[in-house]
Amino acid sequence: MAKQLAAESKFMQPMKVSEELSAVVGKGPLPRTEVTKKLWAYIKENNCQDTKNKRFINPDDKLAKVLGKTSINMFEMTKLVSKHLS
Repeated sequence: MAKQLAAESKFMQPMKVSEELSAVVGKGPLPRTEVTKKLWAYIKENNCQDTKNKRFINPDDKLAKVLGKTSINMFEMTKLVSKHLS
């Protein structure tokens, strides 16, 4: 039963990924959970996490096209990424 509920969860439904976001996480459709996982992998691989305060993301050029800011709080990131999913 729990497995069935997880399969029906909105977070598990594949979503279309914008062109800007696909440059960071790859082509969609992807579930939100996979987008988040790939986004964090990108942030870590490209040293986009602030070294002094790990809660802040300092996007490179590619990630800035998605987030639209120079530095953001990681909790703000989810809201900004949602705009690139449909």
